[in-house]
Amino acid sequence: MKNHYLTPHWPAPNNISAYTTLRFNGHSKPPFDSFNLSTREPADSQDALANRQQLKSELELTTDPFWISQTHGTHAIQADACTEINPEADASYTSRPNTVCTVLTADCLPLLVCSKAGTEVAAIHAGWKGLQAGVIESTFSKLTTPPGECLVWLGPAIGPNAFEVGDDVRQLFLTVDAEAEQAFKMIRPNKWLCDIYTIARQRLAKIGVKNVYGGEHCTYSEADRFYSFRRDKGLTGRMASLIWIHS
Repeated sequence: MKNHYLTPHWPAPNNISAYTTLRFNGHSKPPFDSFNLSTREPADSQDALANRQQLKSELELTTDPFWISQTHGTHAIQADACTEINPEADASYTSRPNTVCTVLTADCLPLLVCSKAGTEVAAIHAGWKGLQAGVIESTFSKLTTPPGECLVWLGPAIGPNAFEVGDDVRQLFLTVDAEAEQAFKMIRPNKWLCDIYTIARQRLAKIGVKNVYGGEHCTYSEADRFYSFRRDKGLTGRMASLIWIHS
């Protein structure tokens, strides 16, 4: 039943559940085949809603996931205190059981966070713009758990051999942290390969997060498992990364 879910390999407490969906065993038709969880594309919105119901059933969720409207920004929202439907944000967090923090990605980096004590969780959507602007730091500033007492899993994102950027993107990262230079490899004049996993680990280390896991997948190259906005030239589905505390 859950063969189209990726489970983090991390020492999370037993009362924490976390998954990233894979792209198969759903209702969506090509090019969204088949477990697309985004309702933004009108051509697939009804099938995506059916996939969301399937997700809720298969994961035995007692409430709907907390869906957000992602803007590639840095805003983190308290999921259990929000009454708005699809609020604009790029991260959510909660300490309330059965509140499912959720982000959608298709090359961008999803980060799932939990406290070692199992009392707080967060889900972060880190596209390169949000990563550069500080979405990780913004989210951790809202948590009551100190960064050193948190675990972080880096979900599937575009890998270091596939994410090509220009000098402008590289310079934006270097203006924030000169050590980000380690994450860039020149492939030709003014063109670089960017390792967003490395940048995320650098940012996490600087705020005191010591327990970081994951970061071994590439959405661009693993076409049978993951959607990729860049590979599929924008016409593609989205995976969901979810985390919650059991009651």
